[in-house]
Amino acid sequence: MKAMPKSYLPEEEREELIREGDMDIVYLLESQAAGHANDENTAWAWLSLVALPAHTLMSFKRRRGAQFIRDKGLNTTQADIAYGLGWLDQP
Repeated sequence: MKAMPKSYLPEEEREELIREGDMDIVYLLESQAAGHANDENTAWAWLSLVALPAHTLMSFKRRRGAQFIRDKGLNTTQADIAYGLGWLDQP
């Protein structure tokens, strides 16, 4: 199992979010907190753990290209389901 990115959320807030059980929210808020701390690499690392909606990934692909999604290590599970495997390589 790979190590989790550096946490920027206050421990009490993080623990409360974890108790609530929606890990995507934890990851999104960690990403946001890392961004506010000007740690772009960690912000993207947290965002890569989120099951982003298919349309969000398609927007990234159109605006930044497929390689951007690969380079950031974004989770493509929802887009793979919606658009089919190999959607990143299609025009």
